[in-house]
Amino acid sequence: MRRAAKPATSQLRIIGGRWRGQKLAFPDRPGLRPTGDRVRETVFNWLGHSLHGARCLDLFAGSGALGIEALSRGATHCDFVDTDGEAATYIDRHLGRLDAKHCGAAHCTPASDFLGAASRTWDIVFVDPPFDARVGESTLMSLQSGKHITANSWIYFETSRSNPEAVPETHYEIFRDKTAGDVRYQLLKQRSP
Repeated sequence: MRRAAKPATSQLRIIGGRWRGQKLAFPDRPGLRPTGDRVRETVFNWLGHSLHGARCLDLFAGSGALGIEALSRGATHCDFVDTDGEAATYIDRHLGRLDAKHCGAAHCTPASDFLGAASRTWDIVFVDPPFDARVGESTLMSLQSGKHITANSWIYFETSRSNPEAVPETHYEIFRDKTAGDVRYQLLKQRSP
């Protein structure tokens, strides 16, 4: 009797905080590209003390690397949102393995639907959509128009360097901006009215 092939998986490593060095598996999927170690290290250095006690939102979560790293470094809660049911299941398993189900929740739904139904704000939001989906700019607008962020919220935005999506600069200020390979990553804040 032949065994069914196990789904292919990849691994990522938590690079800082209480779970530093833990390895987490995630499903191999077309377009799923977890934020690399070097970029994550830079982003979390940028965020620094803002992480302590923060409520985070990881949109287009995929592997969950950004949200889990935030929890490891002192965030108190993270909502993980992704349309891929298997990715959401893996994130939920990771939270269980790290004894962190009380501080995180995986939601299998489109980011636009999640934001349309949500009535809360977050301190830190990770916006890292698939590059070819071209939904980054509209997601940034939904965060602002839906009042999901405050003047003190930080928004991490990742886009393609070779074909970047624009930041709606009438609504957001760019505080940091770097590139690595074909990734352009930015740290934003909502502009004051």
